[in-house]
Amino acid sequence: MPTGGVNAPVPVAPEATPAVDPRLIVRQEGIKGYLAEFRRRVGSGELGSLPVVVALIIIWVVFGTLNSSFLSAQNLSNLSQQIVGTGMIALGVVFVLLLGEIDLSVAYVSGLCAALFAVLNVNSGVNQWLALLVALASGAAVGVIHGLFFAKVGVPAFVVTLAGNLGWNGLMLQVLGATGTVNLSGKDIVSRLYTTIYGQQAAAYGAAVVGVALFLVASLVDASRRRAAGVPYRPMTDIVVRTVVLAVIAFLAAYTLNQYKGLPLALLIFLIFIVVLDFVLRRTTYGRKVFALGGNIEGARRAGIDVAWIRISVFSVCSTMAAVGGLFLAAQIQSASQTSGGGNLLMNSIAAAVIGGTSLFGGRGKTWSALLGALVIGSIQSGMNIEGLSNAIQFMITGAVLLAAVVVDSLARRTQRAAGRA
Repeated sequence: MPTGGVNAPVPVAPEATPAVDPRLIVRQEGIKGYLAEFRRRVGSGELGSLPVVVALIIIWVVFGTLNSSFLSAQNLSNLSQQIVGTGMIALGVVFVLLLGEIDLSVAYVSGLCAALFAVLNVNSGVNQWLALLVALASGAAVGVIHGLFFAKVGVPAFVVTLAGNLGWNGLMLQVLGATGTVNLSGKDIVSRLYTTIYGQQAAAYGAAVVGVALFLVASLVDASRRRAAGVPYRPMTDIVVRTVVLAVIAFLAAYTLNQYKGLPLALLIFLIFIVVLDFVLRRTTYGRKVFALGGNIEGARRAGIDVAWIRISVFSVCSTMAAVGGLFLAAQIQSASQTSGGGNLLMNSIAAAVIGGTSLFGGRGKTWSALLGALVIGSIQSGMNIEGLSNAIQFMITGAVLLAAVVVDSLARRTQRAAGRA
């Protein structure tokens, strides 16, 4: 028989303590807390953009030591403009890699769309805006075709896009015709988007101010929303530190650009694409579905996600960005020719996404990977050109950097799995 009378007090369970993200606890300890969090992230394989940032610093230090002109305002400004075409293509590749798939056709899709624009506008006299729209729509349609064969028919993406690599190259040659080369007028919209440079110093500094302000506002809004929902949020100190670091980088870049000609419009457009697509991936339901498919496709299917639709749309995004990149590359050389989309463009585009930190295994990556990776590859090529080294050496070193990036990605994934975070 239980002891105690009928009026004995009923034991009251202790009040549950709200769960707090340990990463936010250590941030309250100042510099010591940040160091502890850094060690925890590295130990659990959460490297983020750290490897590519370190690699970029090493590359700049090495080439800057070998030749002082590498870090000159002129070379860095030209570099920021030259990486736009490849970076745009890499931006689309990031989306496909997030699914754990690959697109081997992006280079010749870019060449095909550039050829369509040039032939329609220059040879056929079609309005430049209509020709631009046709080129971009063609890129999107190519992606839909790839996606349908992959998602509906069940053909592996590797095979579909490898076939596309051959087929779209042939169609590009057919579109260009017997001459094989169509020179742009230099006054068309595509050429102007690439060659326009805002020489007023206020343009570069103004872009830096707007970028930093948008980041600060977005961070504060996100923290406010998470606080209201009762979930862990970044403390104000964290937001301020991140904003200050971004401001230093942004204004240093603006200062460098202003030491030469000013802010290239092509670079500004590239950054806008990165920010917008980053918002799509991280702040929309669609973006969460893309990450879900890359992380666990069967789990995503059971959660009610339309897997086929997401796959088709992602390949369409990839090919559309290939079209954008191809147009900028055509504007860079002022022509569309039989060599468009050839050479090492495919490898550089995929390498830029991977080197920048997007995982080949799917489910992990950012749009900023395209910028960082394109900077690494562009810096290697620029530094070696200044040193007068051959293309053979450039290929070998770029290949070594790509292999290193994949090795780091594999080791990080293995470490995450061991730490129970994969």
